Amino acid sequence: MVTEIKTTPKTPIIYPESDGQPMAENTEQFRWIVTIQGGIDALFKDDPNVFVAGDLLWYPLEGNNKLRVAPDVMVALGRPKGKRGSYLQWQENNIAPQVVFEVLSPGNTLTEMAKKLEFYQRYGVEEYYIYDPDKIDCCGWIRTENQLTLIETINGWISPRLGVRFEISESGLELYRPDGRKFSTYIELESDRQQAEERAQQEAERAQQEAERAQREAERAQREAERAQQETERAQQEAERAQQEAERANRLAEKLRELGIDPDAM
Repeated sequence: MVTEIKTTPKTPIIYPESDGQPMAENTEQFRWIVTIQGGIDALFKDDPNVFVAGDLLWYPLEGNNKLRVAPDVMVALGRPKGKRGSYLQWQENNIAPQVVFEVLSPGNTLTEMAKKLEFYQRYGVEEYYIYDPDKIDCCGWIRTENQLTLIETINGWISPRLGVRFEISESGLELYRPDGRKFSTYIELESDRQQAEERAQQEAERAQQEAERAQREAERAQREAERAQQETERAQQEAERAQQEAERANRLAEKLRELGIDPDAM
């Protein structure tokens, strides 16, 4: 007699796409997250194999839906752009995000940030940056010999992976692209766009004015040329009339001589 052994099918593991935590605790933190994420995304907009996300859950190990973290900004070079509910590393050619940013808020604790540093150290992050907009304080870690080590001087630092330069001013952190352009907020970008449009409009108006002046100059030159032509024609006509008068005078003198009259004695 054969006994059939029944197996219970494995319940598929669900990897939640939300941890129930807000993306940001205040408007300043949110502004910085959006500015950094948007700036990096814009920097690599023409590279289809750079994925940039903000507040996206990252699961490094298949089968463990408790092991996860949601960096404020993460960059995965070598992974295609596109929509994702979460970053499941085993479905991403096992490529861990190489660069992560955290923007602090008053609610962040030292314990929380220490745990994140440990997580990023263990699961392969190459560059880790923290910015505190309230204190205007920025620090970073770079992976050397498989260990995240503190960057001694962040001011003037250039990210090896991104090519982005870090500058600390009195007004806060400033990030610059390799071409020297500064990361901007949406309001700054809109202001720059409006100023660019105004400059373009002014340039167009100046070009139109220059074209109109050139047209007027061309018309004046044409009129001067026409007047000069007319003067030349009048001079030619005067010369022709003078020639005709001289010829008539010569014919009259000839006739007088034929009549025996000396025209020179008249």
